[in-house]
Amino acid sequence: MLILGLTGGIACGKSTVSRRLKEHYKYPIIDADQIARDVVEPGQSAYNEIIQYFNDKITGLTDEDGKLNRAALGKWVFAHKDDLQVLNNITHPAIRKRIFKDILYYYVMGYKVCVLDVPLLFESHMDNICGVSVAVTSTMAHQLERLMVRNPELTNEDAQNRIKSQMSMAERVKRADYVIENDGTLSDLYGQLDNLILRIEPTTIRTLIEYFPPLGAVSATAVYLTKRWRAKNQVKSDV
Repeated sequence: MLILGLTGGIACGKSTVSRRLKEHYKYPIIDADQIARDVVEPGQSAYNEIIQYFNDKITGLTDEDGKLNRAALGKWVFAHKDDLQVLNNITHPAIRKRIFKDILYYYVMGYKVCVLDVPLLFESHMDNICGVSVAVTSTMAHQLERLMVRNPELTNEDAQNRIKSQMSMAERVKRADYVIENDGTLSDLYGQLDNLILRIEPTTIRTLIEYFPPLGAVSATAVYLTKRWRAKNQVKSDV
């Protein structure tokens, strides 16, 4: 099974691409954002850790039902990078555990392709388990415009803080195997995606071969080692 790692900066159109992959190509989507919401529901261990750390810092951290006020939490951490790291350290382990369970499920179900939709794909090093990584990009002007339409409660400064808190677009492009530019029409976006799928979707024969356990293990190991090797050499070239 090919694990397609999908990422993109905030308001670049990653969700639109993910929806197209699900509805048109019928690929199962592992949505890290949805998983991130699930693991911080009341009663979850990550929820308890967040309350313990942030309760004295953020007014109105929870609503009347005891659920996290995600808007208040997001506004705080995107303006305080050290606390953003703390939040990531709390939630990422729980998210990874759920992701691996879902990958195993889709592998057992016999899918050709599984889409791992992760905004922080490279930052969390989840690209190491992906056969290919795809980044959806856009200009900062388009990001700002879309973000403020989607979240009208944000000021221009808030919106810029959210964009700047993420990996730079140049770095994302450098790390991705494939790039889809989303600065044109929806038809342009779909056309780029359709061309990409023609290039990377495994054949039925290849899928059947990789479902033979020894060969599947070899293939998965080769993908992981190749990604690690590329990452190490990239670091050396940046020094």
